[in-house]
Amino acid sequence: MSNPQPTARASAPLDALDRAILAAIVDHPDLTTKALARRVGAAESTCAYRLRALRQRGVVSPGPPLLDLAALGRPLQAVIRVRMGGHTQQGVDTVFDALETTPGVLQVFHVSGGDDFLVHVAVADAGALRDIVLEHITVHPAVRSTETQIVFEQRSGAGVLPDLRG
Repeated sequence: MSNPQPTARASAPLDALDRAILAAIVDHPDLTTKALARRVGAAESTCAYRLRALRQRGVVSPGPPLLDLAALGRPLQAVIRVRMGGHTQQGVDTVFDALETTPGVLQVFHVSGGDDFLVHVAVADAGALRDIVLEHITVHPAVRSTETQIVFEQRSGAGVLPDLRG
């Protein structure tokens, strides 16, 4: 089971240059080191070293590229709210592990409150969405109920880094 939570390695303070590098690569993940250096006003060797150090500390981790889901035949997105009947560690782990390996699942959040999991999916159509719920989620004995919400539109938020573009 993967755990994207911060680690002790990632908790060291970041300085202004680290934050500028992070803001630049969030805006433009495909920047070359040379372009990154120009953008943040630092030497190319310094940027290369800092970026490597940020990766080694776990501040920046490799991730999947951003994909056009509709172009991949997955135009329908939804968030499935999953509620469990029992809350044993083994039950939670079993459902969590199964959800994160289900085809079409983009993200799984184990949350507090009335729901236990929020599952973000991208599928071809309503039938495929139904199949995820019936064949991959409600089949687990620990799952009590689900509620599915269709995503009409998605936008990225401001994030956690200051806007250094202006």
